[in-house]
Amino acid sequence: MLLRTRVSQLRKALEESTQYSVWCERAQELDALLGLDLWRLENESDDYDYVLIRERLQQLRVYQQQPDLQNLVRALREGLHHDLGNIGNPLLYNRSHFGTKKLIEDYIDQVCEALNFVADHEIRNFGFDRKIKFFKETAQSFGQPALMLSGGATLGLFHIGVCKALHDQDLLPEVISGSSAGSLMAAMIGTHTDDELRSLYDGEGFYMHAWNWKRWYRGFLGEGFAEQAQLERFLRANIGEYSFEEAYQRTGRHINVTVSPIQVHQKPRLLNELTAPYLLVWSSVLASCAVPMIFPPVTLTTKDGEGNYVPYMPGQRWVDGSVKSDLPRTRLTHLYDVNFFIAVQVNPHIVPFMETDRNRLERARLSSWPARIVREELKFHGTGVFNFLRHQFKHEASRQLMDHAYSIIAQRYYGDVTIAPPGYSLAHYQHMLQDPDTESWRWFCLQGERATWPKLAMIRSHIRIARTLKACITRLENRRNRRTADLGEEPLSQTGTAVS
Repeated sequence: MLLRTRVSQLRKALEESTQYSVWCERAQELDALLGLDLWRLENESDDYDYVLIRERLQQLRVYQQQPDLQNLVRALREGLHHDLGNIGNPLLYNRSHFGTKKLIEDYIDQVCEALNFVADHEIRNFGFDRKIKFFKETAQSFGQPALMLSGGATLGLFHIGVCKALHDQDLLPEVISGSSAGSLMAAMIGTHTDDELRSLYDGEGFYMHAWNWKRWYRGFLGEGFAEQAQLERFLRANIGEYSFEEAYQRTGRHINVTVSPIQVHQKPRLLNELTAPYLLVWSSVLASCAVPMIFPPVTLTTKDGEGNYVPYMPGQRWVDGSVKSDLPRTRLTHLYDVNFFIAVQVNPHIVPFMETDRNRLERARLSSWPARIVREELKFHGTGVFNFLRHQFKHEASRQLMDHAYSIIAQRYYGDVTIAPPGYSLAHYQHMLQDPDTESWRWFCLQGERATWPKLAMIRSHIRIARTLKACITRLENRRNRRTADLGEEPLSQTGTAVS
């Protein structure tokens, strides 16, 4: 009876924690009471190839201890693959409240230690250039993570808490995409330096006034129910006047904003420093936030060679990015070699119907073949019907409505890790189309942090190796440039060309 009471107390304490360090202590105590700490110490599991991981761990340890650096390099280059032996299986991170199998954690620790060992030790016939080439090729083969932030109007403040929790643990990906409200959060993260973000997470300096409603009949006339000029002021105050290229140069983060076309012959666009370097970030976010009926479509704005603001593709107009590309997995994979997606979903029409990663995977594993076939057939025919209808309507608002219905059914709303509110109450919906204030900012931020903390172990397993590879490359290039400068030669840039 006492055990059951304490377990109940700890579960409630986890839900009400306000600091990650306190959450960790309570999670570990709960695991100890339930015997799940012993599960972590057992290597065996049907959910991953523990024999392979144990052998790889032992091999890397032996090569590093001898030390046999040449074989250590070969072992890393040939054997370092993302999700080796299925160690990223979500079922391995939903059993205990804190962490996963110790064997997996030891393996990742050893890989990172070996990579740093290779970067920091002299190896015969393996100079700076060959080392950097080794690390870059390994990083390209391994891939990197991306964070995808969904739409959701003011509910998007939840994203800030997620980013804060990731940033505090040095797990915030450099590739960040956003649609609608998520594009605002992605843009804010991508245009502010680390020092500026620490203040931003607390709501300091955030311009809160986003909504200004028109008279109701204006919306039915196609002008939108809300004042777009006010939204523009809100975005420019919080994002600044940066182009995508300037934002990347400032922070090193890849901002990606999705926008949807209203023209039949255009396709959704993913805007970033590669596809639209001179486009103004706030202009792209304005288009991505142009929810049909609430805001009118947007003509994008770019900078010309003299820095003047001019229309981008003047004949084209764009709307809410979540209409057709809420979570742009395929495009991000091609552009940035992404191997792992963290999806943050706050859309009010999606969250109430979402399942936890564990429930979703177990249902897929246990569902009967007839149930799976029926579910897939319903989805197939539903997308077919709405795809047909959206090409039949001539009226712009009706076509956008059919577009939205089609996209809701056709899109994939989950990532490799999916972070979402546990549910929505009436208070959430009351906030959805209102200006945020300091109290609601902190309320949403804490919810985002609490939803992220249980996912950190899995995210860390996927991200740590990629993060270590990048750190080694930066360290080696800096060291090479310092040595070059000491010799009186021109230092090399990261592309290998002389810096003038």
